[in-house]
Amino acid sequence: MVATTTGAAAEHRRPGPRGGTERRGRVRRFLDRYWYAYALVLPVVVVVGGLVILPLAQGVFFTFTNINEGNIANPVLGREADYDVVGLANYLNVLSGDPAYGSFWGVLLRTLVWSGICVAFHYGIGLGLALLLNRPMRFRTLYRILLILPWAVPAFVSAFAWRYLFNADYGLINWLLGSVGLPTPVWLGQSPVAMVAVIIVNVWLGVPFMMVALLGGLQSIPGDLYEAAEIDGATPWQRFTQITLPGLRPVSSTVILLGVIWTFNMFPVIYLITGQNPHTRILITYAFERFFSGATRDYAIASTYGVLILSVLLVFAGVYLRALRSQEAD
Repeated sequence: MVATTTGAAAEHRRPGPRGGTERRGRVRRFLDRYWYAYALVLPVVVVVGGLVILPLAQGVFFTFTNINEGNIANPVLGREADYDVVGLANYLNVLSGDPAYGSFWGVLLRTLVWSGICVAFHYGIGLGLALLLNRPMRFRTLYRILLILPWAVPAFVSAFAWRYLFNADYGLINWLLGSVGLPTPVWLGQSPVAMVAVIIVNVWLGVPFMMVALLGGLQSIPGDLYEAAEIDGATPWQRFTQITLPGLRPVSSTVILLGVIWTFNMFPVIYLITGQNPHTRILITYAFERFFSGATRDYAIASTYGVLILSVLLVFAGVYLRALRSQEAD
């Protein structure tokens, strides 16, 4: 009797033809209702797959090979591919810190310092300008337009302009320093001063974005909160720390994350101003050097650096977003 009951229950749980028909009917109704949405999204998926996913997958594959300019397939020369799969050798060589492979850890430290200083100045100066422009003043619209100009000018135009400004012999900056009796350094030479120069340029380029984003966040904070706090006797600093900063938290978290990612991969400012300078070398510029310069272009090591850059940014984004969620939960 027990066996018969168990068998009947199993037979009842087994999906029959009717259950499969109902499931297919639900899928058909779902597609009939939303087919246009999938039709609109499909071209985007195809384009993203062709322009992002496939090159990324190819780059990841190259990291497990010894591919370079000498063994890659070249139809023009009638040469077939002759590279080998080397497993994790490229990652081990790069992560070992061998100078022959770019001294990864030293370049990573310089990249972190570069990103941290630039984003800190981006956010600090951008917040200060946003607070200033959020107050009623004459010619406020004109000031906003002038402060947005660095963001509107193409990066390569700004880079070449600043390169002439930093010229050691004819640049305006050294002329101003010399006119007041200050030292006139060789800004773009083979010295740590070159890093100071590119930081100044990148801060000048990045502040407008922060200012615009934070200004929008400030304008979304209700003015009643400030009025109530002022009636309660709160000081300007208390209003700033208890109302302004918490009110800007959603915007701040987004712009800081974007700022770190953009600055971490800021290739044009560094390369167009200082070129292949070891004192301004960050991960992305070294990957470019290995891919496009040298006696033999090393595609494998360049791809390995690209994957490591992506990995560092993914880890940072994950930790950063998790810390934000835990802070919001508290």
